[in-house]
Amino acid sequence: MKKVKILDKEFKVSIPAASVKQVIEHMALRINNDYPDEEVLFVGILNGAFMFSADLVKRIRLKCQISFVKLTSYTGDSSSGSVRELIGLMDDIKGKHVIILEDIVETGLTLETIVKLLKPMKPASLKIATLLFKPQAYQKNLKLDYIGLEIPNEFIIGYGLDYNGYGRNYEDIYTTIK
Repeated sequence: MKKVKILDKEFKVSIPAASVKQVIEHMALRINNDYPDEEVLFVGILNGAFMFSADLVKRIRLKCQISFVKLTSYTGDSSSGSVRELIGLMDDIKGKHVIILEDIVETGLTLETIVKLLKPMKPASLKIATLLFKPQAYQKNLKLDYIGLEIPNEFIIGYGLDYNGYGRNYEDIYTTIK
């Protein structure tokens, strides 16, 4: 589908599914090369990162585990400015190599919150992987270790990203039609 309508907004394809797949394959290759003979714990941030997390981990050739946390900062198509933790991490991460998996990094508020939650748990290392990054919106100083694609500061849906809960199921990534 080249165009979709969700509630009161229309969207057009901005990143085809084939491009998303290539980006994830490249990121998995980098992670596999960065952690030879190491065990990694991936921590996906729900709800948005569920597709990215699953597709990335399928390509990881290391000994690894995956867990999830659920944080939210969005209402509709804009950030609320605060992050709420809905489901916390139940795993012991002390001494483990941890890679946070995020669908999209915009302001960095969600990432800053999760990093503050995980650092006191004393992981051996803590890195961040994001499928999408909006450099024009970024307001924090956290290092993003693995960036799939840099995109403009536009509202997007698809591949796990939503508008009021809808649109996560699309394989392509869409942007609003103005």
